[in-house]
Amino acid sequence: MNLLPIKRVLISVSDKTGIVEFARQLREFDVDIISTGGTLSALRSAGIEAISVSEVTKFPEILDGRVKTLHPAIHAGLLARTGDPSHQEQLEELSIQPIDMVVVNLYPFEETTKKKDLPLDEAIEQIDVGGPSMLRAAAKNFRYKAVISDPARYQPIIEELRANGGAITEATRFELAKEVFRHTSHYDAVISTYLSGTTDALPEMLSISLAKTGMLRYGENPHQAAALYGEFSLYFEKLHGKELSYNNIVDIQAAAELIGEFTDPTAVIIKHTNPAGAGSASTISAAYAKALATDSKSAFGGIVALNRPLDMATSVLIDGIFTEVVIAPDFPPEVLEWLRRKKDRRLIRQLQPAGGEKRLIIKCVAGGVLAQTGDDISLDEKTLRIVTKRAPTDEEHRAMLFGWRIAKHVKSNAIVYARSDRTVGVGAGQMSRFDSSRIAVMKAREAGLDLKGTAVASDAFFPFADGLLEAVRAGATAVIEPGGSVRDEEVIKAADENNVAMVFTGIRHFKH
Repeated sequence: MNLLPIKRVLISVSDKTGIVEFARQLREFDVDIISTGGTLSALRSAGIEAISVSEVTKFPEILDGRVKTLHPAIHAGLLARTGDPSHQEQLEELSIQPIDMVVVNLYPFEETTKKKDLPLDEAIEQIDVGGPSMLRAAAKNFRYKAVISDPARYQPIIEELRANGGAITEATRFELAKEVFRHTSHYDAVISTYLSGTTDALPEMLSISLAKTGMLRYGENPHQAAALYGEFSLYFEKLHGKELSYNNIVDIQAAAELIGEFTDPTAVIIKHTNPAGAGSASTISAAYAKALATDSKSAFGGIVALNRPLDMATSVLIDGIFTEVVIAPDFPPEVLEWLRRKKDRRLIRQLQPAGGEKRLIIKCVAGGVLAQTGDDISLDEKTLRIVTKRAPTDEEHRAMLFGWRIAKHVKSNAIVYARSDRTVGVGAGQMSRFDSSRIAVMKAREAGLDLKGTAVASDAFFPFADGLLEAVRAGATAVIEPGGSVRDEEVIKAADENNVAMVFTGIRHFKH
């Protein structure tokens, strides 16, 4: 088992959760405790005998505590291979005693830098230097040392010490060392990302370090393993239903990003990340009815997102069709109780906006990743350029803007037929824009919706006039698109010949 007797421990923690009781239990094994600063004060105040690190180093803590443990008397005590005669001889020559265990957690850089408008100097002061140095030294030397960076380890370690007469196995020491390197790697990544983010949208070195929140049943398909990493729970709280799947989480993100585009009472229905329908109204129930009417067939098994608390009238409508997930900013108690009748339906409270914040969109490719900034540009209506002879009417203008918000969240090639308060037809993810337009028309007609007088939003320019002419044949009278094709004049001419109003945004919203 290669047991390591624990005789001398250095404790220096920022998070003092459980440390007093842990130190008290360590003393039951006649362990000598070395400590620093606030930790030393906390231990002594609790009546626990401990010596200061200055007594070991024969050097005071200086520079406002920036230099405490960075000393050969500490690091030699951690890095010496105690089974090596030459190392032991050097320690004795220099009167340095080995340190068998280090208990350290680091300055709360990550928590501190979550504050808004934090001065850079304040953030810098939360960069720990001595702590990571001790952790890494002891972790490197795990065959001869034990190292603890997580308070959750305190009680299991005490139990192991009791089971082994005050000693720790090498297997445990190896696990503790791995935890430390994960911990310090994450700590450094957070610092690097934060400092780079103050100046660079796309840093020279991309550091990604996220804790695993939990395993998922599987990925997109049953043969794919999957896990959730990071802080998804800061944005969404599951109130009821089965555990979220990989596909659920992807769809929840897509739904939250789309619903974030609207301020009026709005409902959206997402299926495989694409909007199946969206509607706005004076009440959330009326908004949902409009969204559902776009494509009630595709809504089956979909994700519903609302930007208002879910009321009973809307709940009754949602209950009429199988829905995987319902997302809302709140669920009144009576609504929550009623919806919980179906045990498998997931009910998700959205805690804060989940799109538009400063972030990178990352996609894996062979040998690395692609990274891009978020598609968070907002359309300024003042920059819209009317390119046809006829300007859009007020109603067409509102319909254009509604459709444009939706098209941004539809897989390319994206075509959306819309009115001022709802989608009428959505064509997504086709190899040609013409096919997307035909699918959107087909969907609308299957739903019994009238396309006459609708506006068409296209996420990118029409490369040929055929896509626009398909919209004209369907009944559309207005088009909003980025512009920028070499055949723009041909498309504009076709619009003029059919009395269609067209505006260019100068913004493209490809979504792959």
